[in-house]
Amino acid sequence: MTTPEKTALITGASRGLGAALAEALAPTHHIIAVARTTGALEELDDRVRARGGAATLAPMDIGVEPAMQQLVASVAGRWGGLDLWVHAAIHAAPLGPAAHLDEKDWQKSLDTNVTATRRLIGLVEPLLLAREGRAVFFDDPRGGQKFFGHYGATKAAQMALVRSWQAETVKTGPRVLVLEPAPMPTATRARFFPGEDRAPLTAPQDEAARLLPELLA
Repeated sequence: MTTPEKTALITGASRGLGAALAEALAPTHHIIAVARTTGALEELDDRVRARGGAATLAPMDIGVEPAMQQLVASVAGRWGGLDLWVHAAIHAAPLGPAAHLDEKDWQKSLDTNVTATRRLIGLVEPLLLAREGRAVFFDDPRGGQKFFGHYGATKAAQMALVRSWQAETVKTGPRVLVLEPAPMPTATRARFFPGEDRAPLTAPQDEAARLLPELLA
């Protein structure tokens, strides 16, 4: 019997840690790369191919429910399941005082960081169970820090949801991992700390190499 091709769904794969992990996983997994930016996904595809891997590009917004339903149905039809889901997608709204947060940014933060994560957990869980797969999330604790109202509150809510799922699936699966990456010179961090000296920060490729054994253990 032929061994099924290993699969890794990366949501938020166009840049930063998501892209770096897609490249790191390429030699052992078929990469299903989800992001809104088609050009960045095509550049990722070139790098994945350069490492001897293959990718399926899905230029989609994770906040659009029909698109995510279509994606999951396509994965189920082609591969029957997932070995790995890496969720690196995030909306980083501008910093601001809690009393003056922009309504549109607040709603976008909720939609992307909380609601989309909740929806994806429900959609992806059966795919992971079919392969005894695992889900990976990344914490970035900013809750309660000044001016981080948009991001801190919705990221904390996302992590509360994820940790509930983690606790619920200890015996039944899928395995849910929560990792806390080192500070990296990503576009998200640049929005929060525009004047920061980026030299001491860890390159996403280096951080992906460090985290990879935990993803696959």
